[in-house]
Amino acid sequence: MSLTLALILAAQTTPAVPPQEDPAPPQAEGRLGTAQQGGGDVVVTARRRAETIQTVPIAMSVIGGIALAETGTYNVNRLTQIQPTLQFYSTNPRNSAANIRGLGAPFGLTNDGIEQGVGIYVDQVYYSRIASATFDFTDTERIEVLRGPQGTLYGKNTTAGAINIITRAPSFTPEARVELSAGNYDFFQGKASVSGPLVDDKVAVRLSTSITTRRGTIYNTRQQEWQNSQDNLSLRSQFLWHATPTLDLTLSGDYARQNPNCCVQYYARVGATQRPLDRQYPRLAAAQGYSVPSTNAFDRLTDVDTDLRAKQELGGLSLVANWDVGEATLTSVSAWRFWHWDPSNDRDFIGLPITTVSANPSQQSQVTQELRIASNGKRTLDYVLGAFYFWQSIDTQGLQVQGPAASAFLLNPASAGGRNPATLNGLTSRNTIGFTNTSAALFGKLTWHVDDRLSVAPGLRLNYDRKDGNYLSTVTNGAGSSTLTSDQRGVLSPQSYTPSFTNWNLSGDLTVAYEFNPNVHYYATYARSYKSGGINLSGLPLDAQSNPILATQTVRPEKVNHFELGLKTQFADRRATVNIAGFWTEISDYQATVNNLQVNVLRGYLANAGRVRTRGIEIDSAFRPTSRFNIYANGAFTDARYTRFTNAPCPPELSGGTALPVLNGQIVGTPAAAGTPGNSLPYCNISGQWLPGVSRWAFSYGAEYDLPATVGGVEGQFYLGYDGSYRSKFSSNPSRSAYTDIDGYSLSNLRAGFKAPGNFNAFAWVRNLFDHDYYEVLATQSGSTGLIVGQPGDPRTYGVTISKSF
Repeated sequence: MSLTLALILAAQTTPAVPPQEDPAPPQAEGRLGTAQQGGGDVVVTARRRAETIQTVPIAMSVIGGIALAETGTYNVNRLTQIQPTLQFYSTNPRNSAANIRGLGAPFGLTNDGIEQGVGIYVDQVYYSRIASATFDFTDTERIEVLRGPQGTLYGKNTTAGAINIITRAPSFTPEARVELSAGNYDFFQGKASVSGPLVDDKVAVRLSTSITTRRGTIYNTRQQEWQNSQDNLSLRSQFLWHATPTLDLTLSGDYARQNPNCCVQYYARVGATQRPLDRQYPRLAAAQGYSVPSTNAFDRLTDVDTDLRAKQELGGLSLVANWDVGEATLTSVSAWRFWHWDPSNDRDFIGLPITTVSANPSQQSQVTQELRIASNGKRTLDYVLGAFYFWQSIDTQGLQVQGPAASAFLLNPASAGGRNPATLNGLTSRNTIGFTNTSAALFGKLTWHVDDRLSVAPGLRLNYDRKDGNYLSTVTNGAGSSTLTSDQRGVLSPQSYTPSFTNWNLSGDLTVAYEFNPNVHYYATYARSYKSGGINLSGLPLDAQSNPILATQTVRPEKVNHFELGLKTQFADRRATVNIAGFWTEISDYQATVNNLQVNVLRGYLANAGRVRTRGIEIDSAFRPTSRFNIYANGAFTDARYTRFTNAPCPPELSGGTALPVLNGQIVGTPAAAGTPGNSLPYCNISGQWLPGVSRWAFSYGAEYDLPATVGGVEGQFYLGYDGSYRSKFSSNPSRSAYTDIDGYSLSNLRAGFKAPGNFNAFAWVRNLFDHDYYEVLATQSGSTGLIVGQPGDPRTYGVTISKSF
């Protein structure tokens, strides 16, 4: 008997329980949430009960559904423009990472055998694939972004934070919503939902859909087509059943499909390495008589010669039961989800046939079951206690094929195969990868209200993880033979191994909160947390006999020590809000790519790299000087560094050399290891350098002014709104390089229109108003040739949006 079914049967024999004496205040769907709008009470469920955001001792931000629509924030990538401490990077949906305060996932590393540190939850269901964040938000009520470890409140461990997405619930009052947007680059987005009763006061339904299409922003001169397009479809249904006066059940189903002509990275610049000149990109390209269509990436031209595809499908079913037993509410969340990935990439990033096929189709299924009990109302001792089970299965079929230009770009001319095109042409690797992941946890959080002002909240989590995998890579040469030369093995190595990882750990936290007065709240938190260990599913370094080094097949859990102080305030008759958080987080056994010498070739693989530390201060502020004028400004200073990382991959400046240049005032690298081929650096000491992907300074800011007006007999207001963001320079390479630092940039978005609150909204918008050129990601070409490729951010876009509620 399932837990949810047991709840139904139990509730049918339980007498009705009167409602809580102190229900939460009504939800105010704010423009950008309390921390931005400067007044009102926004109710959140971050601690698995309804509370106002200002009373929750967690650093968090809330963005309402109206704000998501007006700012064009329809996925997590766009959410970063209004959330300074959130970072999201994606070269394609599978190769995506969401970080908070610089932590969460190793930058530039995709490995199914490890987990993300930022949890994605949709209506309480955990999404194990960060790829789900590349889809459009559909019929969303609000998004809560929680910063810092949340392992004693959420089923799946979240060591860096959580993105909690809450969709609109079914309504017993008939309603419908339509939102249509159109813009340049053939942009179209349509969203629609309908809700109402199926059985009066018993069963209600909500159906919603979202469609987004846009022409690509990058033109391929070889294939004569636009690339990096958008083509998204989302469908969602929810059925709410008041099974008894004390039991509600919500059955949800969703399906999403994304099939864009995507995703291309291409020539950004060339940086000199310490390799011989004939092994660097300028001479390699010249020897092939090749030149890119443009050396200015913001001409947005490419000539990659492999068809691009980033097709994915995901969906699932969930059943959420809430049973009010009077003193507490018992909640069951049962879910099944799938994710199917069908890609095609050009991994040499240029129009030469170096790597002609690079694809790793993957199919994932997951099952989750969470059971929680949470106290109702506010009493001397509040509590949330829960149990969680997670099972995941992933099957991947990898294929990589080298082309006739591979030998010239990837081999040393002095090697046996030299620059002979036949050496690598047709070299093919077929990888069969299987993975199962089982996780279970008991977790709980108690809040002791010592008196009306002081509360002490300890939390505890007992976690179990088991991961099992199998990796089989079969490599054949151009003639179809598995007998390979050392040159061929140096590029694609056959190997087989079956890694396994099992671990128990105990973690916890303690929060002390003090209410100075109803508008001023202090809190202090310490958390000892763990990010699960894992297994390597991207191939291992080999020993001298070409056998995988099995000692490298598993990675230990990350150990997290987190300290935080916070102040939440409202003043000026609650027209102003200023929230401040200071944090210091240290991680040992940090999971990252390290280097190892295998068969005279350096290989990067996943391992425990050492220690990192991130610390900083965050401010969320908002002001409402008048009823017609809103201002918000959010800022974050984040100092995120490797405190000890002595065997990191070297930056491209040091590729193939032994010199130790000074980078940003600091000597980079270690002395060359004896016996290293060409006496080159096997790895570098990057202790003290920045963590990749996080800016030291990040801001979001904006304002809106409106004037009352009546249009066509409809009372509303004209409004003008501005939203801006700034991020300072950040590293786009795991080992910081002058070639892959991304300069700081600011973006400005403008909107103007007319709205009748709760009924009608029509506005024109411009995003990236000043058409600023900036990169989202920079990366290096395989083979360490010195070519740097990039993914530019969107150019200026503009359009109109019309929404109507019925």
